[in-house]
Amino acid sequence: MYKAVGSQGSRVSRVLWMLEELGQPYEFVEVKLRSPEAYALNPSGKVPILIDGELTVTDSAAICVYLADKHADKGMGANPGIAGRAEMDSWMHFAQSEFEAPLWNKLRHRFLLPKEVRVDVGPAAAYDFASETKALDRRLGDKPFALGDRFSAVDVLLGDMGGWARAGKFPIESERVNAYFDRVLSRPARARAQANASARKSESISGKHDA
Repeated sequence: MYKAVGSQGSRVSRVLWMLEELGQPYEFVEVKLRSPEAYALNPSGKVPILIDGELTVTDSAAICVYLADKHADKGMGANPGIAGRAEMDSWMHFAQSEFEAPLWNKLRHRFLLPKEVRVDVGPAAAYDFASETKALDRRLGDKPFALGDRFSAVDVLLGDMGGWARAGKFPIESERVNAYFDRVLSRPARARAQANASARKSESISGKHDA
């Protein structure tokens, strides 16, 4: 059984969603960012972390790609050949390095950085996100999903980011991108992942399980 390690509100949501899409059994282990438990598994102290037997995988995108490759029969990985791998890698880099960057920047200055170094990045983050939304619109084109006609690990990452953007009240001025997010965020596997994470939190609060 896989162990998905992370904290509420972290990118572990992507890992849980991916595991639900693949129909794989897993345990959600709640560990706080930069806690001793996190540092024991990841030198940066960051989450999420996936434990698969003796293997430990860090970074949400790397975890989702690993799972897609390991369970290739589920059809959530790259299209065939080296060109297919390059296409998927390009999407993953765009998602994390470009599309998510304004969201992360605003979150850091709102909640994560020491108060003395926080600044108001709201206008800049909104401007950058609007630009990246236009890029996503162009990249999607008429395709229902990032890699074409099928849902993949790329859509897990982008969908999770879309949910984050909507929760953060970032305007999404694209009918195509909004329709895409509606399509991927309504998947039953995502709802199951959210329910599992919420149940684990309730169990931890009640003291039935260790954190």
